[in-house]
Amino acid sequence: MDAAAEGRHGRRSWWTQRTGVTLGRLLLTALILGASVAAVTLAAPQAAIAQDGEDLGLGGDDPAATTEGGSNLLVYIATACGFVFGPVFLLLSFILVALLVMCFLQIRKAVLLPADLSEQFEQHLEKKEYQPAYELAKNDDSYLGHVLAAGMSKLQQGYPAAVAAMEEAQGEEQMKLEHKISYVSLIGALAPMLGLLGTVTGMVSSFKQIADNPGVAPKPDQLAGGISTALVTTLIGLWIAIPAVLFFQMFRNWLEEINAEASDETGRLMARFQSMAKK
Repeated sequence: MDAAAEGRHGRRSWWTQRTGVTLGRLLLTALILGASVAAVTLAAPQAAIAQDGEDLGLGGDDPAATTEGGSNLLVYIATACGFVFGPVFLLLSFILVALLVMCFLQIRKAVLLPADLSEQFEQHLEKKEYQPAYELAKNDDSYLGHVLAAGMSKLQQGYPAAVAAMEEAQGEEQMKLEHKISYVSLIGALAPMLGLLGTVTGMVSSFKQIADNPGVAPKPDQLAGGISTALVTTLIGLWIAIPAVLFFQMFRNWLEEINAEASDETGRLMARFQSMAKK
């Protein structure tokens, strides 16, 4: 790859990462705001909501008054989830936000492949200061530092051994990063399952109302609670799962790009030892 192609590749990678970071920050901000609003709503006791309605002069049996009083969607969702699914979904959303923040802080090229480490390491190699170069890489707790330190530690056994050591170290670093983002994927898979559990629970509750009164047609309000639970839990499960799946795919693409750049950078820095004979 010539210098012009490398420059275009670098600009494209930079633009891709910056676009992803900007989009990720916007989505993360929206997710945090949504989780905060949901937390306030789910934490409010139902009795307090009823008391607010009485203070406003709203009659409990007057549907028009309830509508005018501003019974909003979030209150309805919190009531439908109840004290079982509501805290579970709330905890799951907080965990997802924490994981996303951690991944955004750690899965960055500036953190995993620091440019200053590459420059200082190359300067030591130009001066044939191999031991300081090894110490520099060994003391740097980054993706690039671990891979370079692994390669330098095996140079006495020859260049092929150093390359094998770097590939092994890169595989370990890649596995660590994939392990971190796997929890985001786990939440993306778990949230719809919890929503499905809520769906089944709500439908069982509705059918129980029918079974408890054989021969009598149930009133709509007797079935509304179970049906609400069935639909709302599915809705919240999808609300959590869709951002989780989206961010997981984004992080995985970032990892693939970082792994490719790490291979290119370590290969470039260690290429001067390619002619070294095995001792």
